[in-house]
Amino acid sequence: MKTKKIDGLWSHVHWLGILAEMGSFTAAAERLGVSKAAVSLRINELEHSAGVPLVRRTTRTVRLTEAGQFLVDATRSSFADIERHFSEVKDLAGEPQGLLRITAPVALGRQRIVPLIPEFIRLHGSVRVELELSDHLVSLAKEGFDLAIRHVATVPDTHVAWRLCATTSMLVASRSYLRRRGAPEAPEDLMRHDCIHYLRGSTTPTWAFERGKGKDGRVNVEISGPFAANNSEALREAALSGLGIALLPDFSAADDIAAGRLVPVLDDWRPVGAFGDQLFAIRPYASHVPRAVRAFVEFLRKKLKTGFTAAASAR
Repeated sequence: MKTKKIDGLWSHVHWLGILAEMGSFTAAAERLGVSKAAVSLRINELEHSAGVPLVRRTTRTVRLTEAGQFLVDATRSSFADIERHFSEVKDLAGEPQGLLRITAPVALGRQRIVPLIPEFIRLHGSVRVELELSDHLVSLAKEGFDLAIRHVATVPDTHVAWRLCATTSMLVASRSYLRRRGAPEAPEDLMRHDCIHYLRGSTTPTWAFERGKGKDGRVNVEISGPFAANNSEALREAALSGLGIALLPDFSAADDIAAGRLVPVLDDWRPVGAFGDQLFAIRPYASHVPRAVRAFVEFLRKKLKTGFTAAASAR
């Protein structure tokens, strides 16, 4: 057998990496869509050209020799770059396609993102969407997400952020609660009310309000109540049941206010610091943004451009 030139062996090295990953010739052949004999032939050719054994074969498993492992480790990032760049080239041609992995907070995702997904998929039939709903902040790059929807005030400098819309916090209660307990006229009155609050550790819950600019217009009030949760949907349901006064993000409260099921409280005061005041689509910085990501971001910006309160009032 003649020794092949090195430029004819790149696919052989790639197949060696697949063999190392899959652990058997059978599994590697299935992954590559070829026969087991074809994989064995490529590895034999590569070993002959290298002049050293690269694979230790047993009846059940395949393990790389020290030389084989060195070759796989040394070329792994190069082949990953080739795969990534090829995907980017494919992405330049034609319509958005491929898998789009998104993460979003539970309540925001359920109430505002999930209802929009079917329309997006109908518009872009070659895109598949995986949406993970979690209130825990995750590393997008480490967990393999293409995009995160975040209800925050600021975003990390290492990430690209597209502003989707402004959001506000809203103090609300049911009509039944206000008939029973009366409506507070100033933030300090909340100390005598049942307040339903977002669970943030073991510290005494405090709500902050502003009326006007500067420190003189800000009031901090320690509140208490019969129920707390780390999910705005749960807080909204408690408020609807008449359990107390709740501080909610507008994406959770707006529809019920528009329908008259919840009533704004302390309209002259603006709650501050409870939730983020902007909704962003975020991804780690990269020189190339996949077409599917760009399409989804533009779709969300169009759908959410009026914000949640205005959209609810318009229905």
